[in-house]
Amino acid sequence: MRTVQWDRGQLQLIDQRRLPARLEVVSLSSSGQVAQAIREMVVRGAPAIGAAAAFGLALAAFESRATTTEALVGDLEDAAAVLNKARPTARNLSWATRTILDAARDFSGAPAALRDHVLAGAQRLADRDVETNRQMATLGATLIADGDTIIHHCNTGALAAVDWGTALGAIRMAHEVGKRVHVLVDETRPRLQGARLTAWELDIYGIPYEIICDDMSGYFLSRGLAQKVMFGADRVAANGDVANKIGTYMLALAAKDNDIPVYAVVPTSTIDLSLQDGTQIPIEERDPAEVLEIQVRGESVMPADARARNPAFDVTPHRLLSAIVTEMGIIQPPFRSNLPRIMVA
Repeated sequence: MRTVQWDRGQLQLIDQRRLPARLEVVSLSSSGQVAQAIREMVVRGAPAIGAAAAFGLALAAFESRATTTEALVGDLEDAAAVLNKARPTARNLSWATRTILDAARDFSGAPAALRDHVLAGAQRLADRDVETNRQMATLGATLIADGDTIIHHCNTGALAAVDWGTALGAIRMAHEVGKRVHVLVDETRPRLQGARLTAWELDIYGIPYEIICDDMSGYFLSRGLAQKVMFGADRVAANGDVANKIGTYMLALAAKDNDIPVYAVVPTSTIDLSLQDGTQIPIEERDPAEVLEIQVRGESVMPADARARNPAFDVTPHRLLSAIVTEMGIIQPPFRSNLPRIMVA
């Protein structure tokens, strides 16, 4: 099934908080519930968040009691403002809501027709995400050689998109075309998206893997035990700086020091040319409890009055990237001049 899908007036999401222990689907019937689901990481991954937000606006359209098109558009704008605040780093969220809002503002029909128009737009966005990710997977797979071991950070597979995913989609495609690949899965503290979600997906695909602690990557890279590093991104600045799950920067630094190629795999909807560099990317800071609530044999490993910081993302400078893979092609440095070319293609 798709990670994000519309069914009989409700938005259905795979609840990623429950994996890998249980595969559960939640049904949401309001835009407020969608915003909460995004904020609480029921759904996560930039493309999946974007699709969920688009359907959140469809729910807002059907929730609205507006009797004029203008009033309905106003209600959609209010819902979009709430959705956009749920995960500020993920560019696909605001991109998706803006795409739906622009279409709604240009619509000249009656409110009932606009509601159907918004839903149809959200469905098109979700369907396009699947094709976009399949194209990226096909291109990204060409960078993977037969026999490669790849270090992968966070989760960028089908769970992070409507289907297929970004970096993990490329690994999956390489496997499906017959290349022998092995994945070293960063556990990805503090929410363990690698250990919980990427490993779960790799099990399903039959791709061999081993889970490693986040601080082990340098060891494997320095010993020549990995040939590629691949990850996704939640936002890409105009110069090619990428914001991705916390820990990506350290991984890319270690890879660069050992002359290992580093590839970010992202849809063009994640690229934000309005930001000149990564210092302008908003970084979400989450509840410190995600860091502090670790137990061993039922007991906390930290002092009762311990404090923590919990930035959800860091920014990897473009100088550490070998290439950025998009559905429009594999983009080589210099990114500042080459990224705009594919955005207008």
